[in-house]
Amino acid sequence: MTDIARLTALIEPEASALGFDLVRVTMFGSESDSTLQVMAERPETGQLTIDDCAALSRRVSDMLDALEAEGRDPIDHAYRLEVSSPGIDRPLTRLKDYEAWQGHDARITLAEKRDGRRAFKGVLAGVENGAVKITDADGGEHLLPLSDIGDAKLVMTDRLIAAAQPLSMEGADEFIEEGQD
Repeated sequence: MTDIARLTALIEPEASALGFDLVRVTMFGSESDSTLQVMAERPETGQLTIDDCAALSRRVSDMLDALEAEGRDPIDHAYRLEVSSPGIDRPLTRLKDYEAWQGHDARITLAEKRDGRRAFKGVLAGVENGAVKITDADGGEHLLPLSDIGDAKLVMTDRLIAAAQPLSMEGADEFIEEGQD
């Protein structure tokens, strides 16, 4: 099994060297069809351009290739490398994500049941003492320690779409027609 904490520790300096914040490192798929997913963002925009993704992908790939050449490969099977921006309905992985997106809808799943439930959906209401506060549709407030959260992401809403401005709209209204004579 791949040690995600070790991979994160290896990849984070590569992202930081390019001026990016690492959002998430994960592996998914079976061992015969595995993907190493790296999500990062520019701190000032919360996004990456395609060129940013390519630069980080080359840097991570070169670092992992060098470790493999030294006999210290942190991944013991074949995999694909996927580097991306976190996207509009982004995963929430750090306390600062919950603070930055306060007031927006989110789905949070705990790693283990708490008071008979694992899933919480509602509006992010901030952070208190290292715990995420979420208010559900009934007005109930829940404090969930970050360490208990297995998975969390923003829910796509009109309000979220309005808040997540693209880096550039240049060329968005242009059409390229191929094969036309």
